[in-house]
Amino acid sequence: MENRGYPLKLMITGASGLLGSKLCELAIRRKHEVYAAYNQHTPLHGTPIRFDISNKDAVEKTFDDTKPEAVVHAAALTNVDKCETDKELAWKINVEGTENIAKSCSRHDAFLIYISTDYVFNGEEGTYKETDKPAPINNYGLTKLRGEEFIGELTQEYCIARASVIYGSIPATGKINFALWLQDKLERRNEAKIVTDQWNSPTLNTNLANMTLEVLERKLTGIFHLAGATRLSRYEFAKSLAEIFGLDTNLIIPVSSKEIPWTAKRPRDSSLNVEKAQQTLRNKPLSVEQALEKMKKEIR
Repeated sequence: MENRGYPLKLMITGASGLLGSKLCELAIRRKHEVYAAYNQHTPLHGTPIRFDISNKDAVEKTFDDTKPEAVVHAAALTNVDKCETDKELAWKINVEGTENIAKSCSRHDAFLIYISTDYVFNGEEGTYKETDKPAPINNYGLTKLRGEEFIGELTQEYCIARASVIYGSIPATGKINFALWLQDKLERRNEAKIVTDQWNSPTLNTNLANMTLEVLERKLTGIFHLAGATRLSRYEFAKSLAEIFGLDTNLIIPVSSKEIPWTAKRPRDSSLNVEKAQQTLRNKPLSVEQALEKMKKEIR
């Protein structure tokens, strides 16, 4: 179903996060009316609206006040270890919060895009297609999958957009992403221990935001893997970043994931197959080289 409706009355949850802030910025540039929903950190772009997604009454009231035509639900507890140690909080935000957003979207006939994750898969196969069966191995992946299921049950017009290791040129809400953390470490000439045995599809937030907005504007439904186009290990990604940024690759020390004291289990290979997005979208998933070059320009 194609719908070139402009401009849209758009609500973006998690609007001060790494993806949310970029979505708000680009949506405003595309002349959409943007309600930037947040709970703790005031967003940089859009009309800020503060509410707690896990509070059903607050969600309903906000929807009644703003009457969005479309919603990108990017708010989540994404700290994988925190989701493991505080399962109640993870459930409250990632499951109940998503259920509340889905119900309000349904009530207002608002098109919904839910930002999900590669961690809904167990990581035994890798290069997962949209049709592959999810089987999460940690609580973060489980709560995000429950969120996906609620979206499917409660809304008619929706898209589930799965991404993988989102990074970008500007830190969001006081959190530094993997790429910026690594760049900082290497620029200070500090060694960085990076795992060689964990594969995914690192996704530049700008690329993800552009793909998400196209899905929104064209009202594409179903599941889309909107991730970077290159499958690579954390170690290979780190080497690529160092090379493109002209930093010393010898400071990157290869380690096994057994040496990292994580609380939650990580999928070994949660990389995503992005053929559907490549064939459907005008904004294509970027290769790791294209994405890192873009990030480098953004930092300049």
